[in-house]
Amino acid sequence: MGTSPPLTATPVGTAATTLPRPTRTSSPGRIAWRRFRRDRAGVVSAYVVLLFFAAAIAAPLIAKVYGKDPYTTYGQNRPGLLNQFGFPIAPNGGVSGDFWFGVEPQLGRDVFTLLLYGIRNSLLIATVTTLLVTALGIVVGVTAGYLGGRIDNAVGRIVDILLAFPSTLFFIAMWPVMISILVPPDENTPTWLTVVSLISVMTAFGWAPIARLLRGEVLALREREFVEAAKVTGTSAARIVFRELLPNLWTPVLIQATLALPMYVTTEAALAFLGVGLSDPTPDWGVMIQRGAQVYQSDITYMLFPGLSMVIFVIAFNLLGDSVRDALDPKTRR
Repeated sequence: MGTSPPLTATPVGTAATTLPRPTRTSSPGRIAWRRFRRDRAGVVSAYVVLLFFAAAIAAPLIAKVYGKDPYTTYGQNRPGLLNQFGFPIAPNGGVSGDFWFGVEPQLGRDVFTLLLYGIRNSLLIATVTTLLVTALGIVVGVTAGYLGGRIDNAVGRIVDILLAFPSTLFFIAMWPVMISILVPPDENTPTWLTVVSLISVMTAFGWAPIARLLRGEVLALREREFVEAAKVTGTSAARIVFRELLPNLWTPVLIQATLALPMYVTTEAALAFLGVGLSDPTPDWGVMIQRGAQVYQSDITYMLFPGLSMVIFVIAFNLLGDSVRDALDPKTRR
């Protein structure tokens, strides 16, 4: 007879068999975040963009620690900064330990604080415009796509007109007329009125692309089974929009917003450069580039700082937008 194998006692509190551990499923947000972190260009761009926004928010504090402001004409108050023609005496635009980015030709203002406050004003206008454009585009696009019919047709025609309308030329042509109506001829245009006008016009002409995109997305989603099931159960239209449709639209909304903000930065700077936006002495990227274009033959340094900083910001934000798009929608990865 064969001998049976010896019996071994199972320790108390130990399971005889090891059950497989349940797999932890990652949410779409976690998956997108992991994809984004693997994109070095996107991460570096995000740090650059955050640096610009941090500098814009902390501009008054930085200027206070630095000990200068963007309005004092240091070159006219301190001898030895500007020559008889109004240009910096020191090389490289007067860059020194006291003036990190030099001094402005003619007036002699500090370029570093001018740039800080210029970034602050430009990003403020672009960010507010992007938020308003995105919100208005969501409301119009989702409403037109979900309701359909005559409302959809009317919104479609308005969108077609706005996309074909030369908004920049309209603003250039109508700016003097609007200012003459709102501001008496013997008074200067308040800065707040200029800012509100810029944001209003760019918002009025900027919501159409995102509204068209979301309308198409909603037209496809409203025929899906989960929306039809919600309708059958008697769910209200508002609940369907907020609970069923909007959660599936955040990806295109976020992508469009990240691509729109740098566009509004350049648009605002272009309008200021053309003389129909913010104007001197208000610090602004476009105002500084306009001023630099007048003196670049004698002082290229003054134009270098605002031009280079705006190029870096726009490239970084565009790369960030591409990285966000690839992280949220891997099918677009090239």
